[in-house]
Amino acid sequence: MNNRRHVHAVAWHSEQLVLLDQRKLPVEEVYVICQTLNDAIEAIKNMTVRGAPAIGIAAAYAAVLCVKENLKMINQGERNTLQTAIYDDLALLQAARPTAVNLAWAIEKALDVVRDPDIPLVDLPHQLLMLAETIHKADIQNNQLMAKLACDYIEECTVVPFSMMTHCNAGSLATGGYGTALGVARLAWQRSLIDKVYANETRPWLQGSRLTAWELQYENIPVSLNVDSAAAWLMSNRNIKWIVVGADRIAANGDVANKIGTFQLAIVAKYHDVKVMVVAPSSTVDLTIESGDLIDIEMRDGSELTHYQEHLIAPAGVEAINPVFDVTPAHLIDVIVTEKGIVEQPTHEKMLWTLS
Repeated sequence: MNNRRHVHAVAWHSEQLVLLDQRKLPVEEVYVICQTLNDAIEAIKNMTVRGAPAIGIAAAYAAVLCVKENLKMINQGERNTLQTAIYDDLALLQAARPTAVNLAWAIEKALDVVRDPDIPLVDLPHQLLMLAETIHKADIQNNQLMAKLACDYIEECTVVPFSMMTHCNAGSLATGGYGTALGVARLAWQRSLIDKVYANETRPWLQGSRLTAWELQYENIPVSLNVDSAAAWLMSNRNIKWIVVGADRIAANGDVANKIGTFQLAIVAKYHDVKVMVVAPSSTVDLTIESGDLIDIEMRDGSELTHYQEHLIAPAGVEAINPVFDVTPAHLIDVIVTEKGIVEQPTHEKMLWTLS
């Protein structure tokens, strides 16, 4: 029995936001301490913390830092001035990563507290900390529930044991401490439903090789690492029955924005009759957008493709395009799992019915 501790990417300790620096893994386990809102914004931008749920949790704690800073600078009697300053600061926080909807969701929750006229200004940090802790705890509980729902569903319709494939990292590192896609892998392994997880390396940040493979080894779950372009060969030659991934934003019709490469993985899966499952909390579903066409896709610097650890690996001056996410259309997705239930062959109507 594995008795190792679960890894946690986000924590609150001694009135500070503490983040496991995921850029350093798997070589080093280094923690970054965020004492100010700007520290938190930079940590989200530079991918010290990544994964939609983890970003949302970090943002909730960052709101505490934001309010504390403004309370020091603005007279508590000037409520309107204080609120305006907080709104402006949290807008900067929200802009740090535009695609991950959990970031905006957590900030809106924090703003609901800030707007409450019945909460004395001096009590705002405490109230916001309680909110952040509630979001954090709920994320872990929701992940565990989603894993159970997903494994119950898989067990009913799949010959076991089988292998699953995942893309990017949707484990403890990307969440409050259990995982969405890797939460399913963890429970499926405990139930003897799977014999192995195939982890796509996930260029250019290599979240699959640096993070997912590390997490699965950490949990003593059999894992094989592969280059992204080996997915079709593996589906043809290995007992892969399910692709299980997380999500950064899900539109009302079931279109899913996830790490770049997920769309083409779903296309390959359809050809091989491999099922695609998306596992994400309901906070990742954005019912304000009708389809994935309206999702803002973050574009990062091309140097992430042309360089590796500051070493040039492409011709100097070559143009590089670096979309961080793509959108997988709902018709390529077999199942979406949230803590509120399972949506098979997602449509707008099914999503609304399940999430209501």
